[in-house]
Formats: sequence, C-alpha cells, structure tokens
Amino acid sequence: MRNTFRKIARYFFSGMLFIVPLVATGYFIFLSFSWLDGLLQLPYPGLGFVIIFGVILIFGYITSTFALNTVTDWLDHLINKIPFIKLIYSSVKDLIGAFVGDKRKFSKPVLVTINKENSLHQIGFVTQEDLTELGLRDMVAVYFPHSYAFSGNHFLVPKENVKPLDITGPAAMKFIVSGGISGFKEL
Repeated sequence: MRNTFRKIARYFFSGMLFIVPLVATGYFIFLSFSWLDGLLQLPYPGLGFVIIFGVILIFGYITSTFALNTVTDWLDHLINKIPFIKLIYSSVKDLIGAFVGDKRKFSKPVLVTINKENSLHQIGFVTQEDLTELGLRDMVAVYFPHSYAFSGNHFLVPKENVKPLDITGPAAMKFIVSGGISGFKEL
C-alpha cells in the first residue's frame, strides 16, 4: 500500500512538473492577448497582438533605412533636451537596447569573485569596461540580474576580480534568472 502511494505521488509530481509551466505560459499569453484586445477594444482575440506586432515591424523597417536614420537621430536629440522626458525615454531606450539591437549590453558574461576568503563568486554581465571618466582605471561595471525578477544590482568591481566566461549572453542570463536551475544549455 505504501509503495503504491509513493508511485502515485511520484506520477502526480511528474505531471505537475510538465503541466504547470505549460499552463502558466499559456495563461500568461492569454492574459496578455486579452489585455491588449481590451485596450484596443477589438472583437477578435489576438487581433490586437497582430496589429501591434505589424506596426512595430513596419516602424522597425522604416527606421532602419538610411533616409529615416537622420529623422530618428533628430527626434532622439530633441527628446533628450526635455528634462523629465529625457530621463524616461533614454532609460527605456537603453534598457530595450541592452537586450536587442546592435548595442546589446548583456553579451559579456563574467564570473566575479565576491569574497576571496570563502571562494564566493557570482555571474554577471560587464556593462562598461572603461570607467576612466569616474577616475576608476582598474575597475569595470558589472550588472548582476536577480533570479526570477526583473531587477538586479550594479557594482563597480576591480578588473582582477572579473573573469570572462566562455558562454553566450542568453545562456548566462537564463542560468541567472532561473536561479541556476536551467543549466547552460541553449534551446
């Protein structure tokens, strides 16, 4: 009887490990589509997502052409002159640019020695290699994302405590965000 109960419990938890992430992902996508459709007040589910995806795609195509690069540069320059708007606009633009585009910031994963005595290390991403403007010639800026959160810490650490890792940025980010559970395999 006891053995049967253990098997049932094992099968139940195995099923949960498969179904819960699948359902949670599907539910998140459903909520996102519903929220977007409700925001745009569209009658067909998913139409809002298709429209916004298409608009962003068209703007991406248009702004990547040479003719509009000068217009986008001019618009950036204009927005960066407005005090409060500049703070929001540049922060959001830099954050998005850190993940996508030509200026990705999370592409240099490193292992940083946090405590030499206890051999404590943490994986992060070098965001600035040259800190001479701050008078810190032998230091680099490293960002340490938090696990299961859209946040992290930013530290200035001595270069001698930073060791580049031979893995991709996305693999390192997945490892950090999952709390080390996912490993370094890329899908």
